[in-house]
Amino acid sequence: MSVVSEPGRTRAAVVAEVTAPGQPLELVVVETERGPERRFVRAPDTLWDVVTAARSDLEYYVFGDERWTFADTHRRAATLARSLVEDHGVRPGDRVAISMRNYPEWVVGMAAAAAAGAIAVAMNSMWSPEEFHFGLRDSAATVLLADGERVAQLGGLGGPAPVVLAVHTDDRQRELAGCDVVDLRALLDGAPADAAAPEVEVGPGDPCTIFYTSGSTGLPKGVLSTHRQVIHALLSWELDATVATRLVAASRSEAPAPAEPAPAEPAPDGSVHRQQTTSMLAVPLFHVTGCHAVALLSLRAGRRVVAMPKWDAAEAARLIEAERIDSFVATPAMVADLLEEAANTGRDLSSLRLVGGGGAPRPPEQVRRIGSSFRRAAPNNGWGMTETNAIGAGVTGAEYRERPGIAGRAAAVLDLRVVGPDDRPLPPGEAGELQVRGTSVFEGYWGRPEATAESFVDGWFRTGDVATIDDEGFVTIVDRIKDLIIRGGENIGCGQVEAALSTHPLVREVAVYAVPDERLGEEVGATVFGPAGLDPEELQEYLVGRIAPFAIPQYVTVTMVPLPRTATGKIFKRRIREEAIAEYRAAGILP
Repeated sequence: MSVVSEPGRTRAAVVAEVTAPGQPLELVVVETERGPERRFVRAPDTLWDVVTAARSDLEYYVFGDERWTFADTHRRAATLARSLVEDHGVRPGDRVAISMRNYPEWVVGMAAAAAAGAIAVAMNSMWSPEEFHFGLRDSAATVLLADGERVAQLGGLGGPAPVVLAVHTDDRQRELAGCDVVDLRALLDGAPADAAAPEVEVGPGDPCTIFYTSGSTGLPKGVLSTHRQVIHALLSWELDATVATRLVAASRSEAPAPAEPAPAEPAPDGSVHRQQTTSMLAVPLFHVTGCHAVALLSLRAGRRVVAMPKWDAAEAARLIEAERIDSFVATPAMVADLLEEAANTGRDLSSLRLVGGGGAPRPPEQVRRIGSSFRRAAPNNGWGMTETNAIGAGVTGAEYRERPGIAGRAAAVLDLRVVGPDDRPLPPGEAGELQVRGTSVFEGYWGRPEATAESFVDGWFRTGDVATIDDEGFVTIVDRIKDLIIRGGENIGCGQVEAALSTHPLVREVAVYAVPDERLGEEVGATVFGPAGLDPEELQEYLVGRIAPFAIPQYVTVTMVPLPRTATGKIFKRRIREEAIAEYRAAGILP
């Protein structure tokens, strides 16, 4: 059954049509402890159900010379899931950590964990060894799926080591690990055509994933989500794409191609039939953008994924041309790099239909350049968090070109509100803290009930972002309350960098803050109080191996006087940041 929208129909009306009773994307309201939630009636129960329903001989995952079909991915994941249960004793709720580049085994590992009833722990592969060890200890992972670079970091872990299944390792890396390493590729290559997952009871409300996010202070926090929460993010994107397509077709103001590559409306049995599209995976899978918005959503869509091991604009342009990629979802810094590559080379990038993403503020000029550089592509933007499983607000096409500063309208399964200091909703257009409630919002912080309780008020999650919502429902992110730096899509907790710098024997006080950057959005800056002769470069070198490379301050100022403080005795970070940026600009270091 389908509903055709008439010209002039509003977005709200089309959403109501698409989600009406009997429709494939029908929504119902369910009362929960956190308040009312909108849920899809026909949503798959588990992530393994999504993988199983996607089985076909179409290509799914392309990495270098490797090309795995959806069926290949399913049988390998089923084989790994059975090995996790039968060979390594994994039980429902156990943690299976994944730390590697965007190899196809990453997606297989997540699918296998779901089939085994385990929790997939997405480890940041750019973490320092200390952070890597913290993640393994914090999650108490019983199994680690890793590549050689991460295997080499296992030495010195302390305590019981997880079972390690690895790909792309050499003798030296295995020796450094100091523990037995199972050949994961050999196991997967031996997967039979009729491989079946183990018989495990898993339901929509069972835990599914842990993604780590940098908090404003201290070490990263594990964001725990259930199968229902992850899957509702995927279906929410499908709903948004379906609505956008109908609105475009009704108005005929833009090309009739979908604003976002997405499946045709699924049949009641969940099957999809459409011409295959291709998305580029340029961001790491340990981010919800790469994992959910590209890899997992492509399972639902029957879409091919072309993955990159690391970002390289020239290689991205080559792949777009060679593979006829139509969707490129990445951070603004990556989009800027691709725009420059398009301007400086003769690559044919005309296959692109969608260029955008989120993870950091997008310069309005970049939105305009997307339209001029990629004539057939719609610009896209969104706001989301690890805690919301990447969805939140989104905007595409003409609306975004006309208002390039916005983050978009709320996702269908979420409610957004802006509140004042007393947590009371503010009128349209007034700035306050953005709070979110709904089906895709995470379960809680792993092992941190106090942090979870502090993050919610009457079922609403405190995002830490300052925003406005106008009378048309458009969200604009204004500022951040949390002490975070967003560098090219990576969240960096200022407190974590300050703690690492404070361990230097000559550092007496330190303030870490965001410095504006044209390409990455923000860079890390630090002002340090210490004795004469304390060298900024020495401090940067000191941090190597102690924190992730992307968190090491690019800008370091050393002062021999105590840092200024507020009337309450706190370090006056805003003043320090403003003075440092002014000095960098006066010296010609910043534009």
